[in-house]
This record gives sequence, C-alpha cells and structure tokens, in this order.
Amino acid sequence: MKKILAIAFILTIFVLACKEKATQEIKTEKVSFTKEGELQIFKADSLLINLDIEIAETDYETQTGLMYRESMEDKQGMLFIFPDVAMHSFYMKNTEFALDIIFINEKLEIASFKENAQPLDEAGLSSQVPIKYVLEVNAGLAEKWLLEVGDSISFTRN
Repeated sequence: MKKILAIAFILTIFVLACKEKATQEIKTEKVSFTKEGELQIFKADSLLINLDIEIAETDYETQTGLMYRESMEDKQGMLFIFPDVAMHSFYMKNTEFALDIIFINEKLEIASFKENAQPLDEAGLSSQVPIKYVLEVNAGLAEKWLLEVGDSISFTRN
C-alpha cells in the first residue's frame, strides 16, 4: 500500500510540474526598424513626403511584415515587393499598432488603400485591384497627406 501511495504521489507531482510548464507564457522578441532604402510619395509632380523604408520581399519577410513590433516612426514605412502583379490581401495578425495599407500598381501609382487597419485583427484586407507593391505606414498618415488613387511613389535601396 505504501508503494502505491508513493507512486501516486510522484505521479501527482509530475503532472503538476508539467501543467505549470505548459501554462508559461511564450514571449516573442521585439523587432526593430532597419533602414533599407528611401521612398518618396508624389502628388502630381510635387514631392509630398520622404520616408525611410524597410523592404519585405522574401516569403518570410512578406508573411511577417510589421508583426511583433510596438511602433514605427511617422517618417518610416515598410515596402512590400511582390514577384507578381496580382490581387494581394493583408491582415493585422500579431501587429500591435494601427496602420494605413497603401496598395501600389506596377507603374508605381497608388491603386487603393485601407486606412486605420486595426491591431491584431485577422480579417483580410484586399487590394481590390492587381498590384505589385504595398506600403505600410502609421494609421492616419494617408489622411494627413491627403493621399489619393493615382498619386505616385519612387524608391531606392541602400
């Protein structure tokens, strides 16, 4: 009987120890901005704004985007470059701050945009038209800059 109680006691401790480990929080390391180029937005022929950009073009970079970051400065953005011209959809999973998502066609013209995409929202945000590029900036900047479909961009890499 003592042997059975000892085994039961050891199993109870083991189960409790495993349960405690299973409920531990997994922390993701924060990612900081890395300037990889510059991007200009134009309204007609006049320069509207100059941004420092981080570029996402590998599968991993485009799938991760601005996830696991706490913020971004107003003069920064992330430019996604796709290998194809197609309809693309974005979501805000694991993105901790609101964004304006600017969809850009192969002629480097703004084709559509989604303003104030909400943090951590997994709803799909479609480009509505075929595009080649996407620029993500802090929420509210598209309105502040009075962006319109047809405005254009140019960019350079470091």
